[in-house]
Amino acid sequence: MEHIILENDIVLLRPIESEDIEAIAEAAKDERIWEHMQVDLATKEAVEKYVGKAVQERKEQVSYVFVIIHKKTNRIVGCTSFLDLVLDHKRLEIGGTWLNPSVWRTPVNTNCKYLLLSYCFEQLQLNRVQLKTAHTNKKSQRAIERIGATKEGVLRNHIIRPNGTIRHTVMYSIIKEEWPAVKERFLHELL
Repeated sequence: MEHIILENDIVLLRPIESEDIEAIAEAAKDERIWEHMQVDLATKEAVEKYVGKAVQERKEQVSYVFVIIHKKTNRIVGCTSFLDLVLDHKRLEIGGTWLNPSVWRTPVNTNCKYLLLSYCFEQLQLNRVQLKTAHTNKKSQRAIERIGATKEGVLRNHIIRPNGTIRHTVMYSIIKEEWPAVKERFLHELL
C-alpha cells in the first residue's frame, strides 16, 4: 500500500511515524482507553515500541497504522489500523482503534470508519472488510452494529489478554454488496 492520507472536515488519517511518539503518548495516557485492548500505551516506552512496530509492519505490508488527527484541535487523538491484509483475496480488517476519551461520543470515530471503509471499497475494490471486538466491550459492539456491519459470530476463547484472562472475539463484516447501503446510511444518518 502506498502513502495513504484520508480526510474530511472532522478528521485527518495519515500513516504513523516516529515523530508522532510524543503526541501519541500524550493522547494515550488515560488508562480507560486500554480496558478492552490488547495493547496498553499508557507509558512512553510502550508508545515507542508500538510506533516502531507499526512503522516496520507497514514496510513489510503486514499492517497499516494511521494516526487520527482531530481537525478541530489539530492534535492526534488516537490511532486506527488496516490489519490482516490479504489483498490477493480482496479483504482486510479495520481494527486496533483507540481514541482519547476527549473525543468519545463525538463524530470522530464514525468519520474515521467512513473514510476507511470508503477507501477499502472504492479505492482498493475489496470484497470484505472485517471488524472485531471483545465480548465484554458492549460499547464497541453497538458502535460497529450502528454503522451497518453484520455480526458473524463469536470466536470463543480466542485471545489471552495481557492480564491472563481469556477474551472471546465478536466478529463483524461488511461486504462489497452491502457497501452502497452502508455508505448511504453514513451520509444520511451517521455523519
